[in-house]
Amino acid sequence: MKTPLELLAAGCAAALCLFTTGAPAQAASTGSGQDYPSRPIRLIVPFGAGGGSDYVGRLVGVKLTEQMGQQVVVDNRPGAASLVGTEIAMRAAPDGYTLLLADSGFTINIAYYKKAKYDALKDFDPITVVGEAPYLLAVHPALPYSRSLGDYIAAAKSQPGTINLGSAGNGSGTHFSGELFKLRAGVTITHVPYKSAGASVADVVGGQIQSTMTSPPPALALAKAGRLRILAQATMKRTALLSDIPTFEEGGVPGVYVTNWYSVMSVGGTPKPVLKRLHEELMRAIAAPDTRERLATGALEAAPTTPEQFRKKIEGELKRWAAVVRDAGIKQE
Repeated sequence: MKTPLELLAAGCAAALCLFTTGAPAQAASTGSGQDYPSRPIRLIVPFGAGGGSDYVGRLVGVKLTEQMGQQVVVDNRPGAASLVGTEIAMRAAPDGYTLLLADSGFTINIAYYKKAKYDALKDFDPITVVGEAPYLLAVHPALPYSRSLGDYIAAAKSQPGTINLGSAGNGSGTHFSGELFKLRAGVTITHVPYKSAGASVADVVGGQIQSTMTSPPPALALAKAGRLRILAQATMKRTALLSDIPTFEEGGVPGVYVTNWYSVMSVGGTPKPVLKRLHEELMRAIAAPDTRERLATGALEAAPTTPEQFRKKIEGELKRWAAVVRDAGIKQE
């Protein structure tokens, strides 16, 4: 039996055959939104197949296709920590026929990469966050300080720089959430970048490093099996899917609130009636029971927003990550 992700991928692969970037100007009239959409929509996922963004993108693509009567085709454009796909979307026509599946790296990249060419607030129109999951601090369960966040911090303070903290790579959400934790806790811990969260988690399990910041999917099964211990989640309050994991604030470290969010955006300047239609359809899609079930399968909680709420979220994160880069002395790439 095929998994939900395989079914999603198959549906979008079939849709790709119908999509052409050189579609005629039959949909040029989108100002009123009444004829939108009149041809296939491209949803750019700036990562390769198989990851969290791809999973959410394909789920969104299938649901919008069902609801809107036009194919929404996932177009994977990986490269340069999502910069490649994001900048492809930025250069597209602002007509609602090119959308971007953006995650938390959308704001981090601007703080970390000097080569980022897009303006997060001008070049894109935010529509809604679809789902999110908190970053987690995980350690090897055999370590003497693996019982609680307080024990971990005490060990880090007594042995500055000797504890390693893995991440999914320089500039990743796991990297920056780890730096934020270090700043708030006042500890010196050595960052070890990997190519993925899964790789860093594997090295914690194998004993090569002591701890890592991670997203839930690579860690939860291992924690359940007793091969990994999760000390904290980076949320204001415990999430329903991770109700047994304390927050950083519960462990004595306030201000560590970082979720890995997945969202849908349009190109800046998209007509407001088109944005309104997209938002309505996405709200309907996110509210569907099967969508929420599939999000939960990927350890994600539905997190719909208004465009205004989403814009404020982006503004806040841009300021926060710029401050983290400055305060943590992170060298920009």
